[in-house]
Amino acid sequence: MGDRQHPMRAIAAGVMLSVENGQSLSQCLPPALNRLPANERPVLQALCYGTCRWFYRLDGELNNRLKKPLRKPDRIIHHLMLVALFQLRFSQQANYAVLNETVEACRALDKPHLTGLVNGVLRAAEREGAQEPADDAARFSHPVWMVEKLRHNWPENWHHILDANNAQAPMTLRVNALRFARDEYLGLLAEAGIEAKATRFAPHGIQLATPVPVDRLPWFADGAVSVQDEAAQLCTTLMDLAPGQRVLDACAAPGGKTCAILESCGELAEVVAIDESADRLPRVQENLDRLDLNATLKQADAAATDQWWDGEAFDRILLDVPCSASGVIRRHPDIKLLRRESDITPLAAIQLGLLDAMWAILKPGGRLVYATCSVFPQENHRIIQRFCKQQTDAILVEPEAQWGRDMGAGRQLLPDPDSHDGFFYAVLEKPEP
Repeated sequence: MGDRQHPMRAIAAGVMLSVENGQSLSQCLPPALNRLPANERPVLQALCYGTCRWFYRLDGELNNRLKKPLRKPDRIIHHLMLVALFQLRFSQQANYAVLNETVEACRALDKPHLTGLVNGVLRAAEREGAQEPADDAARFSHPVWMVEKLRHNWPENWHHILDANNAQAPMTLRVNALRFARDEYLGLLAEAGIEAKATRFAPHGIQLATPVPVDRLPWFADGAVSVQDEAAQLCTTLMDLAPGQRVLDACAAPGGKTCAILESCGELAEVVAIDESADRLPRVQENLDRLDLNATLKQADAAATDQWWDGEAFDRILLDVPCSASGVIRRHPDIKLLRRESDITPLAAIQLGLLDAMWAILKPGGRLVYATCSVFPQENHRIIQRFCKQQTDAILVEPEAQWGRDMGAGRQLLPDPDSHDGFFYAVLEKPEP
């Protein structure tokens, strides 16, 4: 049921305030969407995602236009003006509607004393046009620390990464190889009037020319395809899966890679999927059910093997570790507001600890694939280098891959505006005794 007490822009401002206070869009946006009729929800989502994507540019302009910052109790009005600026700068919405409806939203938020300020700031912004960004952080709309870290880590590519982060990600599918060949499903899409092409690197991947609702995809509800970025799909190409293997997907939620593993080899002995989050684990089961697949699900901290491991070693382990998610910002632009530079060192400690724990339960002769959706070397090849120094029996395998770049200890994919997300993979094998 719609919530008519608060216009859409007021609800969007509340979502942005929640993000500023540390909640992700995946946490605070769903309840906000439920306050609106179904036909208005895509617009609210676009407002929130767009304002997050361009937050640092918009915030820089707004701060320049305000004579002094708003008081903390009025902070939501700051975000209301950011939402309006996003529409003025990046949407097709008529300017007069943006201005009038934002003033009305200010009243709906019980801030009538600020309507004059809101009206004046936005009319000046409309009249004068966008300001020249003051620095690279505003120009590329990323936090300063992230711009500088990318500039340092990728001196020849940093601006391309930032541009890619601001682009709309394509919609990519993974064809269920147990049900359809990729060419066969491309034919079904063509019959449905959906333009698509095969991905360059993922053998079961299809990229759509334009995103569509999943209910338009042929046989989606019956498990024909899943939505998954091409880079994430590459995990199965590295695992060397074979019938009879026992496989672990550590840190599994929401289950895309678990399902990809099961689809890639239909005669695995067992796939165990672990995730620490009780809230996210049901998503794994939902994906398994739709695809008619089976796995053993466990809620646990993967590193605490004494609490969940049954003592039987695994032939294959996929370790997709918690990370900065700096490679998937185009899909999750709130990462720009939520992540801090101080997060990287603690994350690296978690990543190394998980590697140590997983290595102990990998069967001799087994293979471990380490993965992140990060572009920061501190979480990627440098972690692998540190691990190999500690674990001298670990054999680093260089994949025969046409994608990414060889970092000496794994392969790095940088985000591509027309293709895959940013991702990192490394392959380690444990020698036979």
